[in-house]
Amino acid sequence: MLGGAIKASWRLFLDTYEPLRPDLFRYCRYLTRSPWDAEDLAQETMFRAFSSLGIMAEPPRNPKAWLFRVASNFWLNRVRQRREVPTDFGLGYPEPAADAEPRASREAAGTLLAFLSPQERAAIVLKDAFGLSLDEVAEALSTTTGAIKAALHRGRAKLAAPESAVAAPVAPAVLDDFCEAFNARDLARLTSLLLDTATLEYPGFKIEYGAKAVTEGSLQGTLYGCPEEGIELAAPPRCELRAHRGESIMLWWSGDEVHAVVRIESDAGRIARLTNYYHAPEVLTEVCRELEVPFRTHGYHPAST
Repeated sequence: MLGGAIKASWRLFLDTYEPLRPDLFRYCRYLTRSPWDAEDLAQETMFRAFSSLGIMAEPPRNPKAWLFRVASNFWLNRVRQRREVPTDFGLGYPEPAADAEPRASREAAGTLLAFLSPQERAAIVLKDAFGLSLDEVAEALSTTTGAIKAALHRGRAKLAAPESAVAAPVAPAVLDDFCEAFNARDLARLTSLLLDTATLEYPGFKIEYGAKAVTEGSLQGTLYGCPEEGIELAAPPRCELRAHRGESIMLWWSGDEVHAVVRIESDAGRIARLTNYYHAPEVLTEVCRELEVPFRTHGYHPAST
């Protein structure tokens, strides 16, 4: 009974807030300096916003500005807890931008923002990228307009740092072995390449724990489809290893399009963690556009495909 009520409330929440996810991701992308961390922050913001609404006397008047406030507070608190100023958070990562903007100029602007303090960066993004008023920026960052004016002044004075280069990664051999086994649709070999404690996560959707659960669950469905559910593959999937901004990632192709971008963590020559961004359309779009490969997005969860 309680589970059904929570699910119904979650659906009502998504009716209002899921359309705001692209702007939320874009804001988180500016803050965190990487698409992966931006997706994590956006997911955490949605969960925290949902739980916060249950104890609010009335819903926020401006849902988007309120989401930015939830994201800002969480990110600033996390930075303070780590006791670090993120001058090295993803140097060289560009902020997301319109298709027409040249990549080189995006990279330069993104690198400069990385040299700002957390509050300076958030203030400049909210004011200059999203066009919020000083009062709205102050509310989003839980401070005064005077503090925002000072942060804007300091931040804009710092935007003159050199661009940072990102070295090409050296991929562990297990990643090549995984791609080879994936393309051969060899589930037994894929299982042997995973740690017994390996996980596969679809951020905000589901997590599979253990090598057997991963291969008999999502990997089997990816490689062979699910005929009992009416899901059949038009063509065998293909795995390709690519370098993306200092990191080795996997592209999972279906026909002539990339359908999933997958991050990998390895340990002692085996794979410890797979993070599949199949249901993260902003991440999939940004990475595939940077790699200049055709792709297809699938919404935030199966119901929106």
